[in-house]
Amino acid sequence: MSLIVQKYGGTSVGSIEKIRNVAKRVIEYAQQGHRMVVVLSAMAGQTDSLIALAHEVTQDPDLREMDVLLSTGEQVSVALFAITLQSMGYEARSLLGFQVGIYTDHLYGKARIHEIDTHRIIEEIQNDRIVAVAGFQGLDEQNNITTLGRGGSDTTAVALAAALKADVCEIFTDVDGVYTTDPNVCPKAKKMEFISYEEMLEMASMGAKVLEIRAVEFAMKFDVPIHVRTSFGKEQGTMVIGEKKDMEKVLVSGVAYNKNEARITLRRVPDRPGIAALLFGPISEAGIVVDMIIQNTSEDGLTDMTFTVPKPEFHRTMKLVSKVAKEVNAEKVLGDEDIAKVSIVGVGMRTHAGVAQKMFDTLSRENINILMISTSEIKVSCVIEEKYTELAVRVLHKAFGLDQDESGDQ
Repeated sequence: MSLIVQKYGGTSVGSIEKIRNVAKRVIEYAQQGHRMVVVLSAMAGQTDSLIALAHEVTQDPDLREMDVLLSTGEQVSVALFAITLQSMGYEARSLLGFQVGIYTDHLYGKARIHEIDTHRIIEEIQNDRIVAVAGFQGLDEQNNITTLGRGGSDTTAVALAAALKADVCEIFTDVDGVYTTDPNVCPKAKKMEFISYEEMLEMASMGAKVLEIRAVEFAMKFDVPIHVRTSFGKEQGTMVIGEKKDMEKVLVSGVAYNKNEARITLRRVPDRPGIAALLFGPISEAGIVVDMIIQNTSEDGLTDMTFTVPKPEFHRTMKLVSKVAKEVNAEKVLGDEDIAKVSIVGVGMRTHAGVAQKMFDTLSRENINILMISTSEIKVSCVIEEKYTELAVRVLHKAFGLDQDESGDQ
């Protein structure tokens, strides 16, 4: 008898009929003897509708109250799902984040999970109930409702799987697995049978929308196997697992892109100790994640500093940076929202040379200018003009042999 945690996204539970189909799938697992914990997102479009309602009142709603408001979406889903299971003759119990005991920090809208109390879920499972858990939500140390940010239901599911020591965490989405790149951009993209935690982490951080990055971090830390698959069919998807030896045979596993970043440059900043801390301190305190950072060679005691942030945080970051720029007498602050980041990812890079050069040559042949470069052991990322994103993805996908089928044909 296995303990399985499943997560179904908003499109999977977007209507009563879809909820009924999910219930039938879960019942099939239960009939095979599996113990089931099911994490649900809000019904498709509901979170956006709630945000729109709040913005009808004010353009700057209180973050605590927004978490109270947005958490109601998942409450609707799990209640309807439990009612559906009960109508089909199965014992079910819906639980919200605070009832489960999902404890987080107090960063509203982006809370991080600190601890999960599994006693309530285990009790319900022992009473032969299918447990439906509201994704995306938790409780801070002051008993305030918190939410985990976009994609937070993935994090809820994997964190629960880790805490419960589940046999597998199945993430059901509107795609049937993890592809070598976005099939909407590159029709020759192929579904992968396996991908390592590290590769999936890089793909997620670079903009691949299949899994939320914190979910992958949890899985890697606690060695939780994730099965990414579609809720609209029964075919096998992609397993996200620990690295296997034969994975290094593949030079590049995938090409990812992210159009959701913006670039900020401080021109002619004093090049002295403490300036970087002065700049990035307020950004960190505001909960804004900085990605790539480049500092130019000092000239006459002055330097340029460039970094990227998520596009939704661009204007807020510009305000913070402009304030610091005045304090340190920087010449000016420049911003650019029309950029994209394109990345190649693969554990095979550890043992192969010349990967970055091949990427640069490929982009150069298409006259695509590279604005910034970042590397890790298994990733090379280039910031380019946003208008060249799709072209860059396609040519890189072909250059690294990902267009080829198993026979080697393209």
